[in-house]
Amino acid sequence: MDQFWADAVFLHWRISEASAARFMPPGTVPDLHDGDAWVGLIGFRMRGAGFGTGRPVPYFGSFNEINVRLYSREPDGTQAVVFLTLDASRLAVVLAARAAGIPYVWSRCSYVQPDNSHGYEVRRFRGGAHSRFAVVPDLDLPAADPLTQHVTARFGLHSRLAGRTLHIPNTHQPWPLHHAALLHCDDGLVRAAGLEVTGPPESVLYSPGVQTQFGLARVVARPTAG
Repeated sequence: MDQFWADAVFLHWRISEASAARFMPPGTVPDLHDGDAWVGLIGFRMRGAGFGTGRPVPYFGSFNEINVRLYSREPDGTQAVVFLTLDASRLAVVLAARAAGIPYVWSRCSYVQPDNSHGYEVRRFRGGAHSRFAVVPDLDLPAADPLTQHVTARFGLHSRLAGRTLHIPNTHQPWPLHHAALLHCDDGLVRAAGLEVTGPPESVLYSPGVQTQFGLARVVARPTAG
């Protein structure tokens, strides 16, 4: 499935390994950096999603998405992301993804771009969690530090489906990334996903986007006893 992820905002907080381990699918463990696990709040604009290399799906292939995610690793070193929640504004996409084991939530999701900032606003239906955050990128300050690489150079996801752990590969060029200043962050999505963070995010990044392609899933072997 081809798609373009545009105007991505990455916010990351440091959390304990034990906190992240509760959410790891069987056969995976938290992937650590600087001795800790990391939780990300990421917003972007999905553009032109379509199957294979065919034409994008009209209307349903373009929407705003905000996700909360952790970082996982298999015993052989394969790295991926584990999505705790993914808020999106297309009900049909949400229903199809949930049927495939991806924890999408139908919400009002808006991309906000006043002046030179980039931000996202989320409000779940029926009085659910909400989030509002924005950054001002420094387009003269590219980001390529080890933490940035750890949380963005991810080429797959781990998920659960029908009692199995799956790895779904994702291919894309390296993100064009810039450090950014946090304009504001009033978030309830991370807490709603089951994690507590305090203070401002330790890493704040912006990217104009990348073209990506998902491949076929494989089953991750469960650890054997003994």
